[in-house]
Amino acid sequence: MNATRSLAAPRPAGRRPSRGFSGGGGTLALLLPALVPVLVLSVGPLVYGILLAFTDARSGRNSVTSFTGLANVADLLGDSDFWGSFRVGLVWGVSVTVLQFLASLGLALLLDQNLRFRGLARVLALVPWAMPPVVTGLMWRLVYHPDAGLLNALLGTDVDWLNDFSLALPAVIVVGVWTGMPQTTVVLLAGLQGVPKELHEAVSVDGAGTWRRFWNVTLPQLRPVIVAITSLDFVWNINQFSLVYVLTQGGPGGRTRLPMLFAYEEAFRYGFFGYAATLGVAVTLVVLAVLGLYLWRQAREAA
Repeated sequence: MNATRSLAAPRPAGRRPSRGFSGGGGTLALLLPALVPVLVLSVGPLVYGILLAFTDARSGRNSVTSFTGLANVADLLGDSDFWGSFRVGLVWGVSVTVLQFLASLGLALLLDQNLRFRGLARVLALVPWAMPPVVTGLMWRLVYHPDAGLLNALLGTDVDWLNDFSLALPAVIVVGVWTGMPQTTVVLLAGLQGVPKELHEAVSVDGAGTWRRFWNVTLPQLRPVIVAITSLDFVWNINQFSLVYVLTQGGPGGRTRLPMLFAYEEAFRYGFFGYAATLGVAVTLVVLAVLGLYLWRQAREAA
């Protein structure tokens, strides 16, 4: 056999092997199954909501919608109910996010230790995450019940926690922290397991104790994880609706009325869809501004 026949024939100039898809069309075809739901369920409603914010859309079969420009924005800026709900939302969002992070960090540090039944403890830590918000709200309403509640039975009191003007918001914040701890704990635990053990061993050789190891090694290594999860937690918390609605429906006297609850009432109780859309856009812009400032400061500190 001729030895030259065992060699691959030279590829004709200008020809490339076929790969099934060519150019950007093949990439777009592969992305379509993921892009279509995002466009239909996320981008489309977002754009429609922004457009709706500049109209006087109302409920009713015979209602006529017209463009009103910035009239809804002017009404919003002078609405004391909105500013009240916005203050409640900020207190709720910041408090739940900070307390949730601190509690989750402690739990993650505990679950990262070589404990007995550690696997079972990690599973139990995820239980609040697996419960639907409505079920969680109903369960905590029973805990806070003034007559037959577990909390009053333990404390020997008869406090109406969810209807007291000074206690309702702190009581709801406790539920928010309990509900959001699992996902924050899981993320922080994953970050802890990614910290190189060699760094702890190196500072231990230098005589560093537990606190110094945590402050000088663990915390700096967790910084990117902390920034990411606290940012997401703040967005999730300030947009909370179902949990607080089941617990208090925004009462008593608006003490727990979060911005999304206020927008819900304007849209589905009073029928002002255009104004409710303006509320949603305003809250979104404020959240983006707060997150942008927070991430900018974190980036400057890390630089």
